[in-house]
This record gives sequence, C-alpha cells and structure tokens, in this order.
Amino acid sequence: MRILLVEDDEALGEAVRDQGVADGNAVDWVQRVADAEESLRAVPYDLVLLDLMLPDGRGLDLLKSRRAAGDVTPVIILTARDRISDRIEGLNAGADDYLVKPFDLSELSARVLAVSRRYSGNPNPLVRHGEIEVDLAGRQVYREGLPIDLTAREWALFEALLQRPGMILSKRQLEDRLYAFGDEVESNTIEAHVSRLRKKLGRDAVETVRGVGYRLGRA
Repeated sequence: MRILLVEDDEALGEAVRDQGVADGNAVDWVQRVADAEESLRAVPYDLVLLDLMLPDGRGLDLLKSRRAAGDVTPVIILTARDRISDRIEGLNAGADDYLVKPFDLSELSARVLAVSRRYSGNPNPLVRHGEIEVDLAGRQVYREGLPIDLTAREWALFEALLQRPGMILSKRQLEDRLYAFGDEVESNTIEAHVSRLRKKLGRDAVETVRGVGYRLGRA
C-alpha cells in the first residue's frame, strides 16, 4: 500500500514510518497540514495515518475538508487525545479508526490491514485465487498448500493486484503503490518484480496487458 503519514512528532513519525516499510508498504511522511494537502493532490493514497494536532492546523479540519470534497481514502487517526468525545468527533468527521497514543506498533499494523480489507470489499483475511491461498493478516502466500516466501515489494505488488481482480494497473500505478517520495525507481523494476512473482506463484499468476499494464491472472 501507499500510505501518507501526517505526524509532527519526530520519534513517533520515524517509528511509524519504519513499521510501515517493514510491513511492505510505501510510506510518505509529512509534518504539516499544508504538506499533507499537497501530497494528497499529487498521489492516490491507499490510506492516511493522521495526527490531530499539527503545527499549522488541525488534522480534523483536513479530514473534514477531504470528506466534503468527496475523498473516500481511508483514514486512521493517531492522537494523544483520549476522551470519548474526541473519538466520537473524529469518527463523525469521517475517520475509519482511532488509535490513542502511546500505542503498540503491531496493533497499528493490524488496524491498517483491517481497514484496508474493508475498503477492498473483502473483510475476510483469507483469500483463495486458483491454487493460491493468501493470508492477508499474516502476509503469507501458499501455493498448493506450500508456503511461498515473498519479499516486501513482491508482496505489495501482488496485494495491489489481488485487491483489484480484473482491473488493469499501469506500471506507474504499481510504482506509486510500492515506492515513497525520494525512493529511486529503476525503469525495469516492476517488470523484475512481476517476473519473480511468476516464478514463485506460477506463470499465470500475473497477466501482462501489452501497452497498458498488469492484472491478476485468471483463477
């Protein structure tokens, strides 16, 4: 997934970013409302992790304005404000989940996955596609019952296709899912990941639509 982290605390922001990357996601980290707005205009994010109190404004106002504009990108609020009224206000403004600081990073990872599954239309953490079974919560893939080891970016690419069965994703869309701002992306990176996925999951696991992009192979 491509995640936007909006958090002005340096230590927490670094920890959350590193956790997201370790989970196989691309994470862009900004510390101000203005930078978050600019990033959201530039990139179709899969999820936003949003602090409420930022140096140049309130995260809640950013959330309200995005929802009013029709943006349905899932949002998890990260905040030290733990009153019930604060949680209600955040959820009523359009947040999908609410995590109170300090929190365990593994719990954050679990909530990110849960929200992602809901938005992909499949709340079940176990998905079967032909001879491939996928444990979305455990980030584990099995082929004919045998576990298959995928790198973080191979997983991210396969997950992107799995969440959109039948949809063609362009090379640029897949790069946006796999790489954060500032990451170096070589011209043949996606092709290399697709090739390795086919070797591990089967030749038909990923279908190339020539001149357009890639999609999940037929089950």
